[in-house]
Amino acid sequence: MSPQETFVAAARKCLRVGRKSLSVPQSLNLAGMVLAVDLGLKPALLYDSNGAGSEQVQQYVSALQCSQLVSKSILTLDFSGNTLVVNPLTVRRNLEQVLCGSSSNSSSVRVYTLRHSLEKPVVSDGFTPELQSVTRELLLVLRACEQLTQAEKPLCVEEKCRGWNLCTVFGLLLGYPVTYWFDQTSSFENCLSMTPLMVTTATATWQTGSDDHRCCLFSFSVPAVLLTQTRSDLDSWRLHLQERFQRQSVFKDLVICQNTVTLPSVCL
Repeated sequence: MSPQETFVAAARKCLRVGRKSLSVPQSLNLAGMVLAVDLGLKPALLYDSNGAGSEQVQQYVSALQCSQLVSKSILTLDFSGNTLVVNPLTVRRNLEQVLCGSSSNSSSVRVYTLRHSLEKPVVSDGFTPELQSVTRELLLVLRACEQLTQAEKPLCVEEKCRGWNLCTVFGLLLGYPVTYWFDQTSSFENCLSMTPLMVTTATATWQTGSDDHRCCLFSFSVPAVLLTQTRSDLDSWRLHLQERFQRQSVFKDLVICQNTVTLPSVCL
């Protein structure tokens, strides 16, 4: 089989839920994102293609590693039932940069506060001690991951992440320039209802045999009302992504676009 056929076969075999398996386009899009994680273009991937569990995702990753389609370094993490495929080295470097910047009030990640009691989202005053503590815990988890053998994956980090705001944590792990925070001990609701959101999407072309497959590498939102305050963060993120893109040859034709959406409710 060609590499693309092997990617599709692994997804359809390992990630089946009941009688349903991923379609060929879904399988290729997932393969492209996993490749991007392996290359360090994406620090991590939050798996949401279907209802497959973390053990199934790990079987899929292991199948790709056994076929030598991806490296042995990427691994699978289970955050309270949420599955991530991560490049531990890339994520660790990102988090170390975030933590270093937070100590000098120049963090590379902007935090938005979305308490449901607010009329509109606001930019946090800084990287709070709580978020600094969570980031340090994440670094400990990643350093432990790098010592694991393949047979010990996926790693369940439920005990460590208990009480964490996973919306905020996933923003950090996925390499977004912004992340959302709300006080989940008070409410899981937020103030994004009918709030215009500017969605940034980064896509690239992956050569799959005789055809090109367009893959989504990143997609995240910024409240439009806060766009002016975070423009420099977005510009810096775009520049760093373009620099990483130029250092690889698997993908081509990087396109970063933006559009504004307004939704009656936003689930985080």
